[in-house]
Amino acid sequence: MAIKAKQLYTETGYRKLTEELDYLKNTRRAEVKEAIAVARSFGDLSENAEYDAARNEQAQVEARILELEDLIANATIVDESAIKHDTVNVGSQVKVLDVEFDEEIEYSIVGSNEANPLLGKISDQSPVGSALIGSKVGDELTVEVPSGQLKLRVLEVSRAKTN
Repeated sequence: MAIKAKQLYTETGYRKLTEELDYLKNTRRAEVKEAIAVARSFGDLSENAEYDAARNEQAQVEARILELEDLIANATIVDESAIKHDTVNVGSQVKVLDVEFDEEIEYSIVGSNEANPLLGKISDQSPVGSALIGSKVGDELTVEVPSGQLKLRVLEVSRAKTN
């Protein structure tokens, strides 16, 4: 049996996992069970599209429950209150300047399972995230990214905004 690595989460990210798990176990399961019961009442199960759809939904819900339970069991919550405000770490909000394009970009550094680049949440394991970890205001970094090199200057570091 392989040992699973602990995954880092902010308190907000961990709370979202536990809330989703609670919803799936206590609300969604009952809804799907009811949908299966209603579909059964339509008769012949061999040609019952509603029954098949409800059973597929049940399988998806149960698979997600197992996935969430595994994520929660292997989660390490970052103590955001212990994060130094002047050094980038998981749980930090960091504003950088893209030197080449003279453009300011703001990132939240999160664990890999919380990453959502479209919302500015980048993983501590991504090229930019890992390069930023440990940096301070004024530091200049050159990051290898798929499109080449990215030159960044750290402008601000603070605790991440909770949402």
